Amino acid sequence: MVIPTCPLPETIAMGVAGLQRQIALTPGKRILFLTKDLELIRQQLYNGLNLQMKDINPEDLLDDINTDVMTPAWVCFDHDPAEIAKNAYAGLKHNGLRVFSENALINGNFEVIVSGQRKGTGSSRETAAQCERWAGIRIVIAASFAPIHERNNINLGQLMGDYKMLERLQEGESLPLANFTDKYDVVTKIIIEKGGLFPFAKSLKNNEIQLPEMDTKERPMTMAEKIIARNLVGQKPNQCVKPDDPVITQVQSGYSHEFTTAQVHTFLDQEYGENYSLPNPSKFAVFEDHLLYAHHNPKFVPFMDKVQTLRDLQKTFQSHTGVRDYSAVDGVSPGICHQVAREEFIEIGDFVQATDSHTCMGGASNALTWGVGATEYSNLISSGFTFVKVPESIRFELSGILNPGCTAKDVILYILADHARKELTLNRSMEFGGPGLASLSVDERATLCNMATECSARTGICEPDEKLYEWMKRSMPHLDIKQMQQNAVNPDQGAVYTGGVHHIDLSKIEPMVAHPGNPDQGVPSDPTNGALISEIGEVKIDIAYGGSCTAGKEDDIEYYALVCQAADELGIKVAEGVEFFIQYGSGLVKDLAVRKGWHELFQRVGVKLIDPGCGACIGAGPGVSINSEQVTVSAINRNFQGRSGPGKLYLASPLTVASSAFTGSITSWANNLFE
Repeated sequence: MVIPTCPLPETIAMGVAGLQRQIALTPGKRILFLTKDLELIRQQLYNGLNLQMKDINPEDLLDDINTDVMTPAWVCFDHDPAEIAKNAYAGLKHNGLRVFSENALINGNFEVIVSGQRKGTGSSRETAAQCERWAGIRIVIAASFAPIHERNNINLGQLMGDYKMLERLQEGESLPLANFTDKYDVVTKIIIEKGGLFPFAKSLKNNEIQLPEMDTKERPMTMAEKIIARNLVGQKPNQCVKPDDPVITQVQSGYSHEFTTAQVHTFLDQEYGENYSLPNPSKFAVFEDHLLYAHHNPKFVPFMDKVQTLRDLQKTFQSHTGVRDYSAVDGVSPGICHQVAREEFIEIGDFVQATDSHTCMGGASNALTWGVGATEYSNLISSGFTFVKVPESIRFELSGILNPGCTAKDVILYILADHARKELTLNRSMEFGGPGLASLSVDERATLCNMATECSARTGICEPDEKLYEWMKRSMPHLDIKQMQQNAVNPDQGAVYTGGVHHIDLSKIEPMVAHPGNPDQGVPSDPTNGALISEIGEVKIDIAYGGSCTAGKEDDIEYYALVCQAADELGIKVAEGVEFFIQYGSGLVKDLAVRKGWHELFQRVGVKLIDPGCGACIGAGPGVSINSEQVTVSAINRNFQGRSGPGKLYLASPLTVASSAFTGSITSWANNLFE
């Protein structure tokens, strides 16, 4: 499609009137401060306590509020935002009890909500932003926002500000809308002024808005920048991009799953009528993977009628649009969307967007891939274009070789505990390269990219090499290696990394965990809670879980098999009192395990095997803890409170998970572990 452009000054002028609109607090409306002292939140919700920003120490505000806290998985069974709003913040618990009862946020008559650092980390679920908007919140205040959550707020037309702005508002000032938008590019400003992405897209298609003609000069570019530049719409050939450039792009593919497709279908029906159609349905796909095992969780059983509604609406969407269908057959899924997408249609150099935060896993294929909310995805597949703000980049230069007992999971846990905790990765493209990358398999690289979202990064992407070309040819035999090499992107010499270039010697990485924190004391359960296994002491476990998109790949299964084989040779079974689960990431992964004899090996030593799909990672399936006293060591990507049951959850590598299953406590792998 042709996107009209005009010189930048005219574009800015178009939005002046809107940006002069004054924003003030509404008389009678309230402000909710999310404090680390959860009792103070209760006082505001139920006892009418009103607080002033000038009296609040920002360090006392709750950090790392993740999207699971805002809308736990069971809340997302409702696809209607108005219903979702009733259970806003249902995942915030104190001593096992909900801080926010049903309708608490709505009934509190709040229009502003305030928190600390990294608001909205975790899943890309747009429901987290929707629950606030539809509960009456129109201004969100935080020290910083996770990138996907910030984008979802923008797409919904939500205003985001800082503490100083709130102080001024509480003092009775009116602030120009521009105060909330000055930090954004000109296109984002217009989206916010228009009230969100859908009204913006309609105005653009109707030629009511003209976008700026880019003036970025030729410059060395990172891998992410190169892929965005080659997909620009409405710009001159060979146009370069730089960080923060607002651009319109095309994508090569995308997908949604049954947790999100219902909203996509509903939004498109509401915006364009029941006869809506997609311009390029073959580029997109639907997956049935997230809720296959929801009935295994007693907490989800009461909602199975809603789960079935989500399934039915996805089928309706697929038949209506003709997108590619990866539905379950006889209750068995082809696999987790991110893994299957890697195996079947993400190609080198592609630009891919999908409705899940772990879409970034595709970066192992030298592709630019990231998650978006249902609103953004709906607009993309219906309009044929997506709005992108070019991200900054941070580079990780890898050297050396990992020691036995360490995997890529330990590398990303180290990055989480160091670089991500310092917010060096925030909203940036994490670029992985250097001689050490060649020592990692493509599956291991996928682990690094997958967990870029836990780093609150925009995405992760790896340099291409012969190992990648061979993997791609094996996965998709129809591909031509010469064409793959032509499509591949490497960073230019002299490319600018705003987040810096960070050298990591793989030989110095030690086995790690991310510990569960102490949410009742204001220390959130978070993947950045890194600790060396050698320093945590004895931590007895009840559950060991190997699976998810992060740890259900072929190489992960081989790691589990390595440990199980060593135990089997000595006649050792899974430790008494421990349940060890392995869930395959795709049908192809399971097929490999069967061919190699690993499937039988797992059964022989006492592993409980689960067919492909999502499971304990989202609290839906075997491997979920059932009480707060249980301890789980898991190879999944998130240890948020309640994410995988009410117990304490430690994140670890596949090798550590398997080793711990046999010893009964968190243990790193060594070749002589069982001798």
